[in-house]
Amino acid sequence: MATTKWALDPTHSELQFKVKHLMITTVTGSLTSFNASLESETDDFENAKVSFEAETGSIDTGNKDRDNHLKSGDFFDAEKYPAIKFTSTSLNQDGEDYILKGNLTIKDVTKPVKLNVEFGGIATDPWGNTKAGFTLAGKINRTDFGLTWNAALETGGVMVSEEVKIVGELQFVKQA
Repeated sequence: MATTKWALDPTHSELQFKVKHLMITTVTGSLTSFNASLESETDDFENAKVSFEAETGSIDTGNKDRDNHLKSGDFFDAEKYPAIKFTSTSLNQDGEDYILKGNLTIKDVTKPVKLNVEFGGIATDPWGNTKAGFTLAGKINRTDFGLTWNAALETGGVMVSEEVKIVGELQFVKQA
């Protein structure tokens, strides 16, 4: 069976993370420079191979000081570890949606993760390109990947939650 390759359409894709700050509000950040690919042997994407890479230096939370702290050795150490990587181990249908499992690498620490994937469908754009859309969601514990910086609060609790939510809107273009 022929393999169909899909390339990320970066102008119609976004990848965000959300983390509790002071345990009372959620801060949202984006990875603005990333790439992903999808290879499928079936039209329904069952068992497709997914790979992803993001530049840690592209973190953007809308606050330069916070972004610089996240890029520092306290968190991602972007100079030493310039990329976050993901390689799938399985993509299986779960009703109308999918469960994506794979290995996520942050700071040279690789751990298995599971993401929920909602298939948005396939459409043809005005220029004749076939596009496929996906919404992904999941969560990781940042300390599992060596992102351990934190500060205790006088009121109890910590400044930054260990749980990080991952949210993505990804559009892929079918390759000829």
